[in-house]
Amino acid sequence: MSRADEAVTNVTAVDTERVGTYVREMGPSWVAGAVAAGPATMASVVTAGAAFGYRLLWIVVLSAVLGALAQYLAMRLGLFTEDGIVSVVERHLGASWAWILVVDAVLAAGLAQLVIMKGLADVSAAATGIDARVWGVAWAVVLAVGLAGRGYRFVETAAKLLVSAVVLAFLASLLVVPVDPAAAASGLVPRIPAGVDGALVAAGVLGGAVHITLVTMHSYTMRSRGWTTEDYGLATFDVGLSMLGAFGAFSVAIFLVAAGVLHDPSIAANELTAVAAAQTLGPLVGPNAKWLFLLGLWGAAVSTLGGNTVVPPFLIADKLGWETDIEDGRYRAALVAVALLSAVGAFVGGSFFPLLVLVLAFGLVGTPFVLVVVLYLLNSDAVSESNSTLANVGGVALLAVAATTAGSFVREQVAGGLADPTTLFVAAFSLFVGVATLALVARYLRERFAGTGGVVEA
Repeated sequence: MSRADEAVTNVTAVDTERVGTYVREMGPSWVAGAVAAGPATMASVVTAGAAFGYRLLWIVVLSAVLGALAQYLAMRLGLFTEDGIVSVVERHLGASWAWILVVDAVLAAGLAQLVIMKGLADVSAAATGIDARVWGVAWAVVLAVGLAGRGYRFVETAAKLLVSAVVLAFLASLLVVPVDPAAAASGLVPRIPAGVDGALVAAGVLGGAVHITLVTMHSYTMRSRGWTTEDYGLATFDVGLSMLGAFGAFSVAIFLVAAGVLHDPSIAANELTAVAAAQTLGPLVGPNAKWLFLLGLWGAAVSTLGGNTVVPPFLIADKLGWETDIEDGRYRAALVAVALLSAVGAFVGGSFFPLLVLVLAFGLVGTPFVLVVVLYLLNSDAVSESNSTLANVGGVALLAVAATTAGSFVREQVAGGLADPTTLFVAAFSLFVGVATLALVARYLRERFAGTGGVVEA
């Protein structure tokens, strides 16, 4: 074993004797996990179970595995560079590629922000009878004040408690919900139901865990904790317990309950509502199912909205050379602006659940590009230790699944015609990130086979 190999072994080993310390100190991946385990994922997996029964269980399980893998690769890049992903891209790939990454991620995060705010406003309106638009403005102000005034940790903690309660409720529901083991087992066979709805829901489920915002935010959250390569074991444990463990249990439990109780062949994926989904908790809490579900949805929305709000300011600040903390007035102003602009979401028409699934699928379309960026940098001189063969194989498999699922969604959308503005936007965005992804792959292969290993300014 070479000195470099020994260093990697020492850095990457998870010390089982330090599990108690790991549990106390973990955190950055849980921020991503809190965003992933939000109303968008709830909408996607409930819709999948309600509309298609157990047939999409395979992609729910796969989403947790691939989500953990995506965070692990992002973690490696963040630890070995000890910098934000945008700065690393600009330094090693060029300014143009950095701007493409910023545009890709900000669009995905921005659309998600609007729809999540719509959900939070709608749930608040359902609980109080006050107009959702009033709630949208009120929540935007609360979010802006909280984030700018260092109150986010409290908001996040309170929201996570609510989300945890709902997760426990769904896990408990599995004890009384009539889950069909044979049908569930058949759902582990990979297949996507025919039609636009099947491709859309599959893309939405995967997009909840493998999403450009989760990958890009990870380097910044680890920087805020000051983690370095010496914290590799802690960071690996952090990813495994949050994404593979907690998020996996969250997704699978909700899906099985929905498939076992709510599945009805007459349910259309584009017509499911939050109130209908609330019936999935009926076996556990009877007439209070609606309110418990809406309370959990509210908590998940608060938690996700806070985490998602910081993504665009992180990326923009990093690109413009600002500090990525509220001590920098420019970053603080960007946080406030994103928070206040999210109020627009309360004025968006349409049903909350289908919109959430759509924005997750849209985010998945932009994810292959950032995965290629991460894999490229992890196999370049941007990091002190290149990716292992196993990590590269896993990364390429992750990229293939994400690209195939996103491609299936885009193909089904376009097959329905380009008259709809939403379809046109999805098609244009897909073409933009698709060309950028292929160009970056071609650049890597050219450098790799030319043996240059150098940096070519974009």
